[in-house]
Amino acid sequence: MKLLLRSLALLAGAVVFFALVGVFLTWAPDRPVDGLKARWAQPPSQFLAVQGMQVHVRDEGPRDDVLPVVLLHGTSASLHTWQGWAGTLKAQRRVIRFDMPGFGLTGPHPQDDYSMAAYVRFVAGVLDQLGVQRFVLAGNSLGGQVAWEFAHAQPQRVHQLVLVDAAGYAMAPRAVPLGFRIARVEALRPLVRNTLPRGMVEQSVRSVYGDPSRVTPDLVDHYYDMAQRAGNRRALGLRVDQVVREQAQADAAAARIASLKVPTLILWGGRDALIPPDSAQRFARDIAGSKLVMFDDLGHVPHEEAPARTLAPVLAFIAR
Repeated sequence: MKLLLRSLALLAGAVVFFALVGVFLTWAPDRPVDGLKARWAQPPSQFLAVQGMQVHVRDEGPRDDVLPVVLLHGTSASLHTWQGWAGTLKAQRRVIRFDMPGFGLTGPHPQDDYSMAAYVRFVAGVLDQLGVQRFVLAGNSLGGQVAWEFAHAQPQRVHQLVLVDAAGYAMAPRAVPLGFRIARVEALRPLVRNTLPRGMVEQSVRSVYGDPSRVTPDLVDHYYDMAQRAGNRRALGLRVDQVVREQAQADAAAARIASLKVPTLILWGGRDALIPPDSAQRFARDIAGSKLVMFDDLGHVPHEEAPARTLAPVLAFIAR
């Protein structure tokens, strides 16, 4: 019996030891936003005071463009996800992109409000601050849902709508990024606010690409740094809670989608396992006059994975 107890004690000690080593190796507490700006907020980045937040914004291209293109990113992404599109668009169009509340360098909402209504108000607030009243609105994933919700709430401001693997309908994911799965578990949230294995971030990014080999170390660095921005990990958990509430109201959301009258282009990655292409087909059926372009080899963020190829139909669409 003594031998058994001694063996159990040694085993418990080993488990605690390796757990502590694991925590030490993955220790990554929140980082102040000022410490991240040097790498990720180079010109033309600016910060605007909107609704109690310092919003990270990039506003590029000709100021006389009467219909700027506004780009909204998805969950755990940032304005950098649109770099490929913006680099081409800014030669001929005014392009506006910004980090949404809870993500990127903008960071948490001061009232912890990650509802669709709050995101719609936020987008309106940023564009009012910039003096932009009418525009082309594009969004990916969460940003896609915010885009169509905005077009429903304020149709007079949206000239054209571009939905890129947009959220909105009840989802049946074939795969969910590891970071999102952990954020769903409330008991784990205090731990993940201070630890962040870089490998977990890399696995999450690779899982939303159709071709994971396109994921570079610099790209993983960006997502890793943005996750550590003070308050973002807590905000992700709150946003995940909000998604659960939204899914319970999916029928009402579907009715709002079907009422849209804005000219709409739908882009989708055929290998999107988070919001599978069934949703693309449903958007195309429900939005009268919309056009769907499918990229069979791309994943959930096709604009980031293959910017030149996915931008081509957008250029044709907005030139109409």
